[in-house]
Amino acid sequence: MAIFDRFRRTKTPQPTEEQVNAQLNVEGDAAAKLQAPPDASSSAPQWSSYNQEQQQKQRSSSDPEGGRNSQNSNRNDDYEDGEYNLMVDGKPVYIVKQQRGYLSILFSLSQTIILIAMMIQCGVAPMQINPMIGPYPDALSYWGGKNAFLILHDNEYWRLVTPIMLHAGVFHLLCNVAVQLDTGAFWEREWGSFTWLIIYIVSAVWGSILSVITIPNSVGVGSSGSVCGLFGAKMAEAFCRMCESKKSPQNQLSHDILCEQFGTTLCSVILILAFSFIPYVDWAAHVGGLIGGFAVGLLLFSLKIKTRRWKIMWFLTGFFLTVIGAALGIVFMLKEIKDNVADEMGDVCGYYKQYFEDYECNCQLE
Repeated sequence: MAIFDRFRRTKTPQPTEEQVNAQLNVEGDAAAKLQAPPDASSSAPQWSSYNQEQQQKQRSSSDPEGGRNSQNSNRNDDYEDGEYNLMVDGKPVYIVKQQRGYLSILFSLSQTIILIAMMIQCGVAPMQINPMIGPYPDALSYWGGKNAFLILHDNEYWRLVTPIMLHAGVFHLLCNVAVQLDTGAFWEREWGSFTWLIIYIVSAVWGSILSVITIPNSVGVGSSGSVCGLFGAKMAEAFCRMCESKKSPQNQLSHDILCEQFGTTLCSVILILAFSFIPYVDWAAHVGGLIGGFAVGLLLFSLKIKTRRWKIMWFLTGFFLTVIGAALGIVFMLKEIKDNVADEMGDVCGYYKQYFEDYECNCQLE
């Protein structure tokens, strides 16, 4: 993020001997002299564990000259146990729950391995069939892509989730993985893996439901619906944060960072939507994931609002959109869309052979 780039470029001027002695409140103690200047790298942001800071404070409290440290002993009193602080010059400026986005990395690696396995087993389609440099469309359905006929007629409802593990090709994968490992991983560190996973999966289901309703006669794959859901959840968090006080410096800094994230979120959503109309990329899943992420984000982040009336209002709004909205979508999908799905989608290979003369079916069960 740009605000962290500014932190990295900031260099703290070296204090003079008189300033340090005044800070240490040394009166005539000839032994207390200015130490060697710290290394230049010490001004770089570092992640510090809250537990480690508490242990260091306990050790320093036994130091007879540790009065200066005790003055700042309440600096991190408001931080929850187990959280990590982005430290700049020894001061916490941004609080996250964990050091790395473990699920973001795991999902990205799994998606990469699956695409490679698909291309090895089912072959790489010509550019005129799949310009994303990937397998044939029937392979996407065979491996678990969204196929409305199989979902509604064969009751393969797990296909509402599995498309997030598949990608149409190399270009499609690189775009989604790049966002997951950058913005997605940062938000996982901020929210925690459990919250991140809920948003990721719920957004996938929402995206698949809308895709089945709007474009039932196509195969859809990609994690971009879930990625859009993360952006939707970040916007929901912004709505919830607007209800909080900005009186303390820490809350004001958090608000400033959130506003900057909100701007970059909108730009990223526009970029993702621009790729939504590439062949075999499911644009409806993008829109559905964005809406679903926003809905479940309101549900989750409203619980952190301290003002009761705002907490209740946003919680009920999120609950209505997430649960009731998804339920209505499922009912409409089962009753109105089931009869409108082309029977040819039951045989994806035969369906695409109608449109491409050199189409090869290399990934079908015997």
